[in-house]
Amino acid sequence: MRLGILLEGPYGTGYLWHHLTRAARRRLEDVEAAYEQQAFAQDLKVPLLSDLQALKEKAEKARAERKELPYVERAPSGRSKCKNCGKPIHQDAFRVVLAREAAFGNQVRATPISVHPGCVHAELESEDCMTEADGFETQLRQNSTLEPSAIDEALAAIGDLDT
Repeated sequence: MRLGILLEGPYGTGYLWHHLTRAARRRLEDVEAAYEQQAFAQDLKVPLLSDLQALKEKAEKARAERKELPYVERAPSGRSKCKNCGKPIHQDAFRVVLAREAAFGNQVRATPISVHPGCVHAELESEDCMTEADGFETQLRQNSTLEPSAIDEALAAIGDLDT
């Protein structure tokens, strides 16, 4: 089921279409307005508004908990691979999450990549890395949720970035 939102733009009017559960996460006020107007067929089975409001709350919580790049964490499983060397990052081993440039048409965005601490230096020197070496340690300490002693251990494994 989709929700159509009428837009007036520089090129005329048109509709912005959203799946109902997706619209609830970003445009709950429009979903609530559609429910007030009963803008759907009587025999159509629609989700409860309270369920959609819960989706909105969950999405806001997830956005608030999103981590800033770069950071270091312990790998929760052994399934991830280093984006620099391609080897597995074992469970509970340190993995450093950096920003890599990703182009989508004419847009350029930062996408997170995981690397071994020993591969950080090489990745920071790569052309498409969006994480800067200047201030790296400060950012890593600020953005990571590990204990300070664990961050020190990860930084020791990364080594000196000035060389």
